[in-house]
Amino acid sequence: MINDGLRIALIAALPISELRGAIPIALTIYKMPVFLAYIFAVLGNIVPAIFLLLFLKPFSEYLRQWRYFDIFFKWLFKRTRRNTEEKFEKYGAIFLLFFVAIPLPVTGAWTGSAAAFILGIRFWYAFPTIVGGVMIAGVIVTLTSLGIINFI
Repeated sequence: MINDGLRIALIAALPISELRGAIPIALTIYKMPVFLAYIFAVLGNIVPAIFLLLFLKPFSEYLRQWRYFDIFFKWLFKRTRRNTEEKFEKYGAIFLLFFVAIPLPVTGAWTGSAAAFILGIRFWYAFPTIVGGVMIAGVIVTLTSLGIINFI
């Protein structure tokens, strides 16, 4: 069971599948109990967020020594802040929480961590919000996988 749990955590740690892929796999392929599937998927999805929140800034600063990366990051920060900063200022942590919590493509812990980095949100403000969003998304995906919630 532990090996299966680690597999689920690794699937949940991947940027594309995250827990949206890990929980259905845990429940259908590995026949894991619902609670364990949820726990392994949530924990696996949270781990990359820690590293992303801590290391995206130093990594981007390192890359910015080269002209083309500097141009890219200037464009990225300007564009993203222009499109989302007003929403974040208006709604604060709720914006980031719901952004991570809605289990749709291109939302989740990876994108939420990147958004927190781009918007300049501090680790201790962003991390609990992302964890809360991952936990909510895990509940939604679990209930959907069990057929309790149907999305059309």
